[in-house]
Amino acid sequence: MRPPFPPSPERSAELRRRFAEEARSERPDLSTLCLLVGAEADGELDEAGLDAAQVELDRLAGLLPYRPGGPRAWAVALRELLGERMGFHGAPADYQRLESSLLHEVLVRRRGLPILLSVVWLEVARRAGAPVYGVALPGHFVVGFGPDEGQVLADPFDGGRVLSGADAEVLVAGATGTAIDPSMLRPADPLDVVLRILNNVRAWAAARPERSDVALWAVELSLLLPSHPARLRYERARLLVQRGEFLAGAVELEAYADVVSAVDEGAAERVRGEAFAARAMLN
Repeated sequence: MRPPFPPSPERSAELRRRFAEEARSERPDLSTLCLLVGAEADGELDEAGLDAAQVELDRLAGLLPYRPGGPRAWAVALRELLGERMGFHGAPADYQRLESSLLHEVLVRRRGLPILLSVVWLEVARRAGAPVYGVALPGHFVVGFGPDEGQVLADPFDGGRVLSGADAEVLVAGATGTAIDPSMLRPADPLDVVLRILNNVRAWAAARPERSDVALWAVELSLLLPSHPARLRYERARLLVQRGEFLAGAVELEAYADVVSAVDEGAAERVRGEAFAARAMLN
């Protein structure tokens, strides 16, 4: 992928307004939120590109058989269409690519991280009327079909392979070293899915200090979600300092310290020290 060029400040402001509005709507649309993330990453993704991605999801849904049956039949139908016919899958190398976290790129490349491939499965299946939802297993995102008592899991990263109970246990044990807990199999909230995607983008950027621009927009979009970790404000402040915006970073560090002081004065003092050091860099 070519180096992603950010949108103009005016375009970015509009994208963020729409992202915040969608995130706070009564029923946030997962594909819309993911595509807005992609537009914030890639300035060449214009309105026509956003529409084209939604049309592609509609097209794929139209290729599914009409109401194939129960949860397992739905899982198999999605595997045959997306995994086998269309070639959507993942590979270890995809973890090293930013585009693996961008829905519009995943739709073109048919490669991506487990959570983005799962978004494709979810949005195609939802459009076709399947009883589908995301399942945020520790360290690996999959999709689920059907109610608790008849739940069927599929792994889009592995081409949509239908998982046995033992398969799911192996995935969880590999990520946590512990046994699977029923709470891990609950449907994931769309906004939690988006936050997890943005966390992946932040992790990608954290391994590449020269891409602090990517880390910054990922943090700032996360902060637009109705529910987010408070520590993201600290992370944003530190990124501003890292990028040479010393005064803005110091102001945000001081604001974060004021919040933290209510529960941990020692931590607040350390953050104030960082703010002092940032201000000193202005001299």
